[in-house]
Amino acid sequence: MIVDTPLRLAVFDLDGTLLDSRAGILAGFAAAADAIDVPAPESAALLGAVGLPIGRIVEQLYPQFGGADVMAFVQSYRQAWAVRTRTGADALFPGVKDMLARLDRAGVLLGIATGKSRRGLDHALQYHGLDDRFLTVQTADIGPGKPHPDMMMRALAETGTMAENAAMVGDSVHDVQMAVAAGVPCVGVTWGFTPVHALRAAGASAISDDLSKLDEILDGLWHTGGGV
Repeated sequence: MIVDTPLRLAVFDLDGTLLDSRAGILAGFAAAADAIDVPAPESAALLGAVGLPIGRIVEQLYPQFGGADVMAFVQSYRQAWAVRTRTGADALFPGVKDMLARLDRAGVLLGIATGKSRRGLDHALQYHGLDDRFLTVQTADIGPGKPHPDMMMRALAETGTMAENAAMVGDSVHDVQMAVAAGVPCVGVTWGFTPVHALRAAGASAISDDLSKLDEILDGLWHTGGGV
C-alpha cells in the first residue's frame, strides 16, 4: 500500500539562528549611532529587538525619535552595513550547512523568514553558498514583519504546506509569536539572542540547544502533533 507523506516545511530565522551575527549587529548600530551623534543602544535591548524590521527596532530603541530621525538612523546603519559587507559576511554557526543538507535529503522543504532586507539576505546567502538552498524566502521588504504572521502564511502558501506540517526555527520571541499567530509550531534555539524562559513563555513548542540534533527535534515534533 502506498502511503502519501505530507509535505514538511522548516522555516528558519537568519540572525542568531543560522548566522552568528551578534558582533556585526552591535558594531553596525554603534557606527550608525555615532554617525548621527546619538548614544549607541544598550546591547541587551538591541539584541532583544533583532528580528523586527530595522525601522521598528530603531523606534523601539529610540522612542524619542521622530520619523525623520528614524530614517536618518536606518540610512546610517545601511551605510555601515555596506562597509562591513565589502570584506565578507557574518559567519554561519558551525554545522548549519550539514543540518540543512540532512533536512534536504529527508525531503523537508526549507525556507527563511527574516527581518533583514532582501538585499542583506541575498548577500549572506550568496557569500555562504546557500542562495539555492531555500524554496521560500520571506524578508522585511514585503508586507508586515515579525511578529505578524504574514511571512509564515506566505511561506505556507508558496510551498503548499499545511500549518501542522511546518515549523519555524528561530532564536527570538518575535519568531515564536509569528509562528503561533500562524498556527505553526516553533522550535526555539538557545544559541541566539533570547533566554530559554522567554522562548517558552512566548509559546515555543520545543527548545534546541544543539544544532546537530535540530533535525531530530523537528521530526519528533511533527510526529507528535506539535510538541516534544
